[in-house]
Amino acid sequence: MMIPFPYLLYLGAPKDELSVKTSRGVAVWRPELCLGEYRSPGSAITLGLPQLSFAEAAAAGARTMIVGVANAGGTLSEAMVADVLAALEAGLNVASGLHQRLGANPAIAAAAAARNLQLFDVREPPAHLDVGNGRARAGNRLLTVGTDCSVGKMYSTLALERELRARGIAADFRATGQTGIFIAQGGVPIDAVVADFISGAAEWISPARTDGGWDLIEGQGSLFHPSFAGVSLGLLHGAQPNALLLCHESGRQHMRGLAGRALPGLKQCLDANLQAARLTSPDVVAVGVALNTSALPRAEAEAACRAVEDELGLPCQDPVAMGVDRIADRLIETFAETAD
Repeated sequence: MMIPFPYLLYLGAPKDELSVKTSRGVAVWRPELCLGEYRSPGSAITLGLPQLSFAEAAAAGARTMIVGVANAGGTLSEAMVADVLAALEAGLNVASGLHQRLGANPAIAAAAAARNLQLFDVREPPAHLDVGNGRARAGNRLLTVGTDCSVGKMYSTLALERELRARGIAADFRATGQTGIFIAQGGVPIDAVVADFISGAAEWISPARTDGGWDLIEGQGSLFHPSFAGVSLGLLHGAQPNALLLCHESGRQHMRGLAGRALPGLKQCLDANLQAARLTSPDVVAVGVALNTSALPRAEAEAACRAVEDELGLPCQDPVAMGVDRIADRLIETFAETAD
């Protein structure tokens, strides 16, 4: 998939920071492709990009508006439909990662066709996926797993890709969610795949490789989240990971969207993921913990990482605030020993 750029990032009328995580992810990881943002009047949440109208964005050279919002059910509200139509009227292609497809809305489809513009629904899975087979395949693969949703699995995977590439090691981010697909310009929206084909989709996105490099597979959900554990398990089986990187947000009070439901302990979560992964990857190991410490002062964040290291015996870093150099060290050292 190649979505024409530069982009106008659509925020709409966000209620919280997580509701614009798709736009924020594109802005953080592909800033060179982003011209500005559009947010509804009165909205205080911003990415810090120039605020542009649809016409201003088109005049500045934007080619596509990315509907980079995340809401319950992944739906297009009436206000969002009106904004998409206005963006098309201004001459912008439109891309969306919502479950509700742009092309399924008759007014949007007609407006795009009338202006010879493109609609990109990145939550459309590839056709003709096979079911997973669990057969061993060549290559090195790491999967990020989490104690909950939205704890930093995509950021951690991308940070590790950047770190390994900086060391001259072949590494490729394999996107499994809408934000990652926008960033990578390819991938599979794993939560839109029919359940029987989830493990097969993970096999498809990370085929055998023999160059000694790494496929770094973006995790989704959590084995401990009642709403999304099925997707997490399918990814574990299809990814056949050699290594797992555990992700967690320090201080999170309950499962996202499930007030009152506690998160698992880190060791409990890691042990469960390792056990599940062994179905198709018997020798899988953990190589670190990526801790989201964005709500903590630096000294407390460092103390939190040290506490995790003492508990699990694994390097622990905040990928955004601290990088992932020690996690990369553990990964490289572990698999150098395996090769020997």
